[in-house]
Amino acid sequence: MAGREPLLGTLKACVLSLQTAGPDTITDDCPHVSPLCDILEMILRKGLKYGVLGLKRRDYWHWVEELPQQDTCGRLSQLSVMVEKAEACTKVVTTQGRGRYFLRLALNRKFLAATIQHLLHTPRLLEWYDPLLSVLGNEELLEPFLSLLLVTSQSSFSLDLQNASFLDESWMLPVCAVYEIVPCRELGMVLRYMDGRVFVVELVPGGQAEVDEVVLVGDVIDEINGVSLRNAYNGQAGTVLSKLKGEPLNFHLIRWRWQDGGVYRPLLAYLKGVQEKVPTFQLQHQPRGSESGQDRPQQEGRLMYSLHYLGQAGVGTVNISCPTWSWNMYGGKEVLDKGISSVLDLQLPPKEVWFDVKETEVLIKEMASSKVLSRYPYTEISSVGRLLNDRSIFAMCVADSADTPQTTSFSCIAFAVATHRECEEIIKRIATGFKHTEWFV
Repeated sequence: MAGREPLLGTLKACVLSLQTAGPDTITDDCPHVSPLCDILEMILRKGLKYGVLGLKRRDYWHWVEELPQQDTCGRLSQLSVMVEKAEACTKVVTTQGRGRYFLRLALNRKFLAATIQHLLHTPRLLEWYDPLLSVLGNEELLEPFLSLLLVTSQSSFSLDLQNASFLDESWMLPVCAVYEIVPCRELGMVLRYMDGRVFVVELVPGGQAEVDEVVLVGDVIDEINGVSLRNAYNGQAGTVLSKLKGEPLNFHLIRWRWQDGGVYRPLLAYLKGVQEKVPTFQLQHQPRGSESGQDRPQQEGRLMYSLHYLGQAGVGTVNISCPTWSWNMYGGKEVLDKGISSVLDLQLPPKEVWFDVKETEVLIKEMASSKVLSRYPYTEISSVGRLLNDRSIFAMCVADSADTPQTTSFSCIAFAVATHRECEEIIKRIATGFKHTEWFV
């Protein structure tokens, strides 16, 4: 087989590699996925004739999108849905991108072999392939190709269709991240538009994005709250954000750094263009506050802290209809000294925990299992601080529970930290997160 058509030999090797890969479900983490898609695309392109008068270069997507239109018996309903899904994807804008999106979708739905079989029953479209140069137009080569596709259909694929913004340019998928943030006064991201991509070129010191330590300079904002920024016009991100004022935000980011630690290759030309327009632009390798903490464990790119949980003690109940001074009496920083003393008086054995400061909340996790013991959104943290005479102990005052519709109880939760510097760092991160949080009515 390989001697007559090398592409089929390569495809057979890819299929065998997938069968021996191990996992029941094949995801993009499998190293054989990209070579498989690449060789399938080569086969589908080989021997495609030019269009009318030889002026228009065809691609396999052109016959895929026409295939449902040739159906007169209602046999191609599933194919029609898949074609519509590919056409509706706002993250691909070229014929190549739509074809690649369709291929990944067809693998997920075990429908690639059926698509080729439908093509065989559509002579007008099958004639697009040269019988001497192509695989699909050659009866002898078509049979083994279909057999390999049927074997491939026995595998279960779960390929990411959300991460599609670079299919126009490459089969290599970028590393993506999600950044969630509560409504805030200022994100602190300076953006630059380059050929339809939205790049982060600077993080404002003290801004929410810098404090949260998720976004890095050089990253691409792919979408905001489900709104794609692929092929974005200048200022589109700001327009989207202005419409979402007062709502929680969900950013999908494309990382400039790829899995091997180097720059994601399809971004190189874009980054060169950004550098020419913004001479001060430099790729950021890690959050600014992380230089001294690389030995600490991380969770989704955030540094975590190993602390001793000392316990918690109630500090009072407030009537929400009372004046502000009454609220501050039990929930403000003034109660922290008294609250920490109350916790220490309990003399509970310290418990080792992980302390995770997220974008919208603080998590306390069991060290052995990483099980979440408690979570406190910033909207429930009223104050944070440390003992004046012991800089290694800090506490948060939190709205513990609503006793009645009119009253809320507050508790002081205390922790012991290994170093004074780490204590200050934690307090600063929580306080900044709290400060940037706003309530909108």
